[in-house]
Amino acid sequence: MTTDASNPLLDFSGLPRFDAILAEHVTPAIDHLLARSRTIVQQLEAPQDDVTWDSFVTPLENATELLGRAWGIVNHLNSVVDTPELRATYNENQPKVTEFWTELSQNEALFAKYKALRASASFASLSPARQRIIDNAIRDFRMGGAELPADKKERFAAIQEEQAAVSTRFSENVLDATNDYKLLVTDEAELAGLPDDVKAAAHAAAQKDGKQGWQFSLHFPSYYPILQFADNRALRETVYRANATKASDQGEVFSKKDAWDNTQNIVTLLRLRDEEAKLLGYKNFAEVSLVPKMAQSPEHVIGFLEDLARRARPFAQKDLEELKQFANDELGIADLQAWDMPYASEKLQERRYAFSAQEVKQYFPEHKVIDGLFRQIQNLFDVQIKPDVAPVWHQDVRFYSIERDGVLIGQFYLDLYARAGKSGGAWMDDARGRRANANSVQTPVAYLTCNFTEPAVVDGVAQPSLFTHDEVITLFHEFGHGLHHMLTLVDELGVSGISGVEWDAVELPSQFMENFCWEWDVLEHMTAHVSTGEPLPRALFDKMLAAKNFQSGLQTLRQVEFSLLDMHLHYDYDASTGQTVQQMIDSVRAKFSLVVPPAFNRFQNSFGHIFSGGYAAGYYSYKWAEVLSADAYAAFEEAKALGQDATTEAGQRYLREILSVGGSRPALESFTAFRGREPSIDALLRHSGMAA
Repeated sequence: MTTDASNPLLDFSGLPRFDAILAEHVTPAIDHLLARSRTIVQQLEAPQDDVTWDSFVTPLENATELLGRAWGIVNHLNSVVDTPELRATYNENQPKVTEFWTELSQNEALFAKYKALRASASFASLSPARQRIIDNAIRDFRMGGAELPADKKERFAAIQEEQAAVSTRFSENVLDATNDYKLLVTDEAELAGLPDDVKAAAHAAAQKDGKQGWQFSLHFPSYYPILQFADNRALRETVYRANATKASDQGEVFSKKDAWDNTQNIVTLLRLRDEEAKLLGYKNFAEVSLVPKMAQSPEHVIGFLEDLARRARPFAQKDLEELKQFANDELGIADLQAWDMPYASEKLQERRYAFSAQEVKQYFPEHKVIDGLFRQIQNLFDVQIKPDVAPVWHQDVRFYSIERDGVLIGQFYLDLYARAGKSGGAWMDDARGRRANANSVQTPVAYLTCNFTEPAVVDGVAQPSLFTHDEVITLFHEFGHGLHHMLTLVDELGVSGISGVEWDAVELPSQFMENFCWEWDVLEHMTAHVSTGEPLPRALFDKMLAAKNFQSGLQTLRQVEFSLLDMHLHYDYDASTGQTVQQMIDSVRAKFSLVVPPAFNRFQNSFGHIFSGGYAAGYYSYKWAEVLSADAYAAFEEAKALGQDATTEAGQRYLREILSVGGSRPALESFTAFRGREPSIDALLRHSGMAA
């Protein structure tokens, strides 16, 4: 047992002490912070003659921020360096933390004070940011069950705790199933078509486990190149099936498949969410999810998605017909299957545009990509990014500062590579938010996490990590989130950076940044061939640009399908009718999908976005925000067409009206302030090659 003074999780004097934090520190730190927060809450419950920001909101924020930061560190570590000890203490403490936040959201005395502050004469004199925080708090109290009778409050709290536990179990099952799978290939002939760097990484993985041959996993950089490049159709089917059935009852390859099966976890989560919605007086959880979002109603979202599906379908049909014809005529595949599609698509793209993803990859060594990304950010937003020093959770993690005119404005951790014990995907999370204190400003700090291939070691020599262009886009995407968090000028914690931003607008800055991955004056500064050092040839870039919207119809329809599945599961799915989740998914696919996965596919069993990642009835946000981001980027295209320097005028306006204001005003107001009008879908359709 450590004392409070020696517990690194209780040290808020600077950056997290990742080099000192151990699993044994978690429980005493969280218990201490929970007790401290409850004491302050109890003090604030006492009657006050005059409720003010300084006497009420500030002390409440002070207490809850420290708890949030400490638990955020634990949550982050659980995602990036999962160990049995850390997982055990995380699961032990999560119910306590969930219970506290639920208690807080239902505290009638605090709710009454927020309402009193809203009704007071002093409210009008508060800054717009503070007014928005108060309005958001009142909304969140109502959505947290503060107005429920006592018996329903108790049930509501139990639902929150059970949801948190089941969501965590869902995520752990996916991680365990992913980490458990290992496919060993001993005959190199079976790997025909695979790029050398992929084989080198697989060979190194086998050697690390004391095996001969090439070992593959279900981490994306390991398995996806097999689907994309392997000539061996049986091998493609093997890894497709393993990935499509992980954490499900179909996962024959898993020795512990029953323990890791998420089928019942999905049913439980949908039932709990529906019960929560009914307790709050809503028809379904989709309505609950949309309360703090831009979209007006589930019907509004479904209409938006179905309209997008209708627009994309003719293009998707053309894409699919071309692919089937090519696979039959050129590859000898008469019955195109799900495990053939990435392979056939790559071959068709190579044939049509005379280049391959693997050829492009040779021009994107990690150091050049990072340098080019930083250069673009510095030019666009008049900042400087510099290497910095801080304790980290893994030797591969790097740390940087962002400054403007010599003044620190933000910092970030960069964790790029896939590894065992690290959740899949890519994400940005906040380590701490911007906030003005009595004599200083607390600058924001972000975690930027990806799962790219680590540098291979060949004959004892480390090779540069090479990124696919898709991975470059992913990196720009996550940095867009990071910039939204770090470049804020709002000093109020509740609406600084990404805090308080409507969930369906959160993806605007991330998807906005992706556009620069298609600009020649950006790419020419971030490429160097791994062998020759030569920059990306303009001719190859032109081929990439010509192929930019290759199969965009199919891709759009696929994202719309996922969004509709998510929305319908939370809108009109009713387990009491006897319909299974799979049957609901099948019914939606029957209406909108052109490519129906094989019957064994259980993608939903690892669909972490909606079952463990905060996107429940919100996955549509990606397409919704893509309308915003494409329209926002069109302002830069228009400026360039007029011969203006987009990095000065449009860039500074985007910084001022979108990034700087965070959640201090409605996202639609911020967009309109930047663009001069409300958003239009036209730019998205044009960028996707689907304009009428």
